[in-house]
Amino acid sequence: MTFTARQLNRATLDRQMLLRREPVGLLTAVDRVVAIQAQEPASPYIALWNRVEGFDPAELDEAFVSGVVRKASLMRITLHAVTSADHGVFHHAMLPALRASRLYDKRFKAMDVTIEQVDALLEHLLEFAATPRQKAEIEELLHSHVGDVGDPGVWWALRTYGGLVHAPTGGPWSFGLRPSYQAVVTEPRERLAAVAGMLRRYLCGFGPATVLDMNQFSMLPRTTIREALVLLDLVEDGGFYDVPDRTIPDEDTPAPPRLMAMWDSTLLAYADRSRIIPNEYRKLVIRNNGDTLPTLLVDGYVAGVWRPTADGGVEATAFHALDEEQWAGLAGEAEALRKLLGDREPQVYKRYARWWSGLPAHEVRVV
Repeated sequence: MTFTARQLNRATLDRQMLLRREPVGLLTAVDRVVAIQAQEPASPYIALWNRVEGFDPAELDEAFVSGVVRKASLMRITLHAVTSADHGVFHHAMLPALRASRLYDKRFKAMDVTIEQVDALLEHLLEFAATPRQKAEIEELLHSHVGDVGDPGVWWALRTYGGLVHAPTGGPWSFGLRPSYQAVVTEPRERLAAVAGMLRRYLCGFGPATVLDMNQFSMLPRTTIREALVLLDLVEDGGFYDVPDRTIPDEDTPAPPRLMAMWDSTLLAYADRSRIIPNEYRKLVIRNNGDTLPTLLVDGYVAGVWRPTADGGVEATAFHALDEEQWAGLAGEAEALRKLLGDREPQVYKRYARWWSGLPAHEVRVV
């Protein structure tokens, strides 16, 4: 069959738990979402609030503390929150790309330190970071071994590919502006088998998808992706791959309004972003430096952006006309979101306010 654009949209919304909030436990939800963008500490909380019926943020706090959910540099060399099981697979799948992104960067190569020296430091670092350590402590350790560690430099490289995770530092969203890092033990895996495992997990949460989509999700070479796909039992239709026995919702399935987190995974997991973001809005919500704004979803597609107001409201900027029923749906979501933010950070994402200047607003309402 040939998938219509709306079928692909509904497939993503279904697998990402965005057609309805679902009564599932926290770990089940994180497992189903697969990889939750965590560039901003609040974003995994807002992402799960959008997806889980009765979401309790304290459960995610505890999951980070216990380590059953981990925050680490993974796909696209950005921070994701994933289950501990997925972290082991994803880290080994991404390891060569994570290493290359740093050790072959001109800024690193300009330093008076070799790759062999940095690799030799990793054992010392992992032993030192068996308990959580902050940047200054780690840089002092590295300096004692190689002298100038640079900025960016030795620590910049090791924190990306060394297998460290971010250790919780406290409220309001478990991770503060001064990160702490901890080493975790991950079972060694054969690289191509790990890539295959990661791609299968990707398709569970984001399929059906093309090789180009998988390349965008991971930033792994397409040749590597194709080699790994051969190892998997998948169905393929017109260049779209998927895990077996997964149904595609009808394209007319209703999609409720949502106020999405910054960098929500659904906005970044495809080469063809029009699955969620209309082409004319792509550059409005994904800025030149990669900042991906908190968006309004209406009928399953990005229709604008949102931000908190100084008095505790939520300002919604629509890029095109919405009817009163759609505005009412967004208002209901905003009321629930204010309750989530109120106890933690009512002015979440405040430091990104500059991006609202010059947006082509069709209508702005405080909802």
